[in-house]
Amino acid sequence: MAFPWKPVRYWLLRVALLGLGIGLGFALPYGWYLDRQVAQHFAAFTASSQPSRVYARALILRPNMAMTAATLEAELLASQYQSQPQAMRPGTYEREGESFLIHTREFDDPSGRWPARRFRATIGRQRVQTLAEATGRLLQEARIDPARIATFYGPQQREQRPLRLTEMPPLLIAGVQAVEDRDFKHHRGVDPVAIVRAAWRNLTTSRTQGGSTITQQLVRNLFLSLEQTWTRKINEAFLAVLIEARQDKGLILEMYLNDVFMGQQGGQAVHGMAAASEFYFARDVDELGVPEIALLVGLIQGPSWHNPRRHPDRARKRRDLVLHHFHETGLISQAEYRHAQAQPLGVTAQPGLARNRHPAFLDMVRVQLGRGLDSAQLGSEGLSIHTTLAPSAQSAAENAVVDAVGKLRNAEQLDAAVIITDPHSGDVLAAVGGRETRGSGFNRVMQAQRPIGSLAKPFVYLAALAQPSRWSLATVLDDAPIRVSLPGGRSWEPKNFDGRPHGPTLMIDALAKSYNLATVQLGMAVGVDRVAALMSSLAGGLPVAANPSLTLGAIDLSPMQVAQIYGFLASGGQGRRLRALTGVLDARGRVLARVAPAQATATNQAAVALVDFAMQEAVRSGTARAIAATPLAAFSPAGKTGTSNDGRDSWFAGFTGNLLAVVWVGNDDNAALNLTGSSAALPVWIEVMRRLPQAPLSVDARAAVDWQSIAADGQAMPSRCDDTRTLPFVPGFAPDMPRWGGCIDNAAGDLLRRIGGTRD
Repeated sequence: MAFPWKPVRYWLLRVALLGLGIGLGFALPYGWYLDRQVAQHFAAFTASSQPSRVYARALILRPNMAMTAATLEAELLASQYQSQPQAMRPGTYEREGESFLIHTREFDDPSGRWPARRFRATIGRQRVQTLAEATGRLLQEARIDPARIATFYGPQQREQRPLRLTEMPPLLIAGVQAVEDRDFKHHRGVDPVAIVRAAWRNLTTSRTQGGSTITQQLVRNLFLSLEQTWTRKINEAFLAVLIEARQDKGLILEMYLNDVFMGQQGGQAVHGMAAASEFYFARDVDELGVPEIALLVGLIQGPSWHNPRRHPDRARKRRDLVLHHFHETGLISQAEYRHAQAQPLGVTAQPGLARNRHPAFLDMVRVQLGRGLDSAQLGSEGLSIHTTLAPSAQSAAENAVVDAVGKLRNAEQLDAAVIITDPHSGDVLAAVGGRETRGSGFNRVMQAQRPIGSLAKPFVYLAALAQPSRWSLATVLDDAPIRVSLPGGRSWEPKNFDGRPHGPTLMIDALAKSYNLATVQLGMAVGVDRVAALMSSLAGGLPVAANPSLTLGAIDLSPMQVAQIYGFLASGGQGRRLRALTGVLDARGRVLARVAPAQATATNQAAVALVDFAMQEAVRSGTARAIAATPLAAFSPAGKTGTSNDGRDSWFAGFTGNLLAVVWVGNDDNAALNLTGSSAALPVWIEVMRRLPQAPLSVDARAAVDWQSIAADGQAMPSRCDDTRTLPFVPGFAPDMPRWGGCIDNAAGDLLRRIGGTRD
């Protein structure tokens, strides 16, 4: 009997059709789902999420500006410039003594796009002597691209800087294919020949080799876990084929080069070649040479295993193998191959990615960014945030706090804060919020509200000198005991720091020597309400109580607020609101916000010049005379010490022709430590300012004043006479010279004045 094949065939056909239906019923939705995933990932890449980067200010060099060779080199190093003979490529410089050949990078900032430029800057006598193109043509200014100082990461803590394929070096693009997937241009996602070749190599040698294509590696990075299972491998192959069917080869390669994992810095994962170049070499990827590109390509296989900082021998061996592949495939010549093999790895000692190293300054930046940008936007929109920070000033402030505070008495109990500004623009150049200069936490620059003591006195004198018909620096004040009546039947009897009155004193000496009694006498005569209104106006409307004790500094301010009000004095009467932010660019370099220096209206410039002169006298012979014994004396700085009750707070605010620095030293728990402004804050200020280029402070240069020689009693006297000094006066208000024009002693002068011997 014949076997009934026909029913069996029908039965098998039904099973096959059923299986096909089930398979299609599963595969089609699954394929549709995977296709959606692919589309979403590639769409996300074209609008790639990336962290926002924070930059220091671009250094603008101009002839005759204050500068030292050490400061200029520090600025270049902060911007990750490399020393190279002849500075032939962007991001390099050559130094010969005080002459620098600098090749800047192209960069964008809120003021525009600045092309790469190769120029020479010559420094001498703490000035920029000349600026000239490499061709010899003189320049009026040259800009150096800014240092990256911080990164605002999103929740993924992912360091990535996507580039287009056209922005990457051709050798990098071709080299990755030569090492990772030589048939990339020809396969359709999966390369069976490579799989067989890898399997044979793994069976016959001790060396393992993968058979995954670049597309499969991208799939693994984007979609799948690293587990070694057949299910994962099937999904990987299926997705790779799907991607190749839907996407352009160039976009696949571009996405791979921007997404591949390249290392780790603390909590930040480094992805992509651009971020890796910065991480390992502190340079842009288009600045890399053959050996550096080979190292990056080699690290794809295992960034941790071949970490060049931890395992340089492994990294070098891997790099040289990659160089062999480059040569084998004709990407480099024999000479280039030999030369590259002989080169060191060239990685920087520390990762080149900027961590948030300056927390006190970054707090200011966040405040000035305002509520328009939340942390999610900052961590994902790839913004470029440009600030006013000067790396050389920040470094000087940080080092001074560590070094100088450590030498003070009771150093273990002390903390400190420093802020440095350019008073003429209102730019904050540096901010240190505590002795732990790199740590976040309590930001004393902005948050430590402490009594300012005698730092308030210059504003009492300014309020008086703004009325030149009544007061001048030659006015005699009575430094004598005073009792001030207070509400509720109370009274206040201030004392001098040394506990004794000093009698009749010229106004200039009362301020320079910080006499309390004379200052209170003056403040009461001027009107405390007038002093309070002046300080409130300079502090941007901050409420200031008009109490008599305000004249001696009974007001709590932060170092930043002190810098704000002292900026008016340091700028010659043109104070501006402080700014830490200059602008924000989006991921494409378009300006989203531009923050110009605040407008300033010049007021009371002559009176300010007189106060500045008195504060210069404080440096020459008063409470800040320690400066006179340092090289800073050559710049005629002005300054004022401040001490709160029981020595709890030590302050110094001082300025030269180009920089203002405010220093606070004290204890967070408000302990009485018997500090004074001259014993604690002043040494820190000296340590800060001696590290920075200075311009001289000239009263004549900032206001029109009249000069007159004055006797010890405040009366005009020829300069040839003994015991005279020359003081500035508001124009038209200098005292008249005596008619006889001779030199007389005080007793004779009193007699002559009584009988009308002078022109009143």
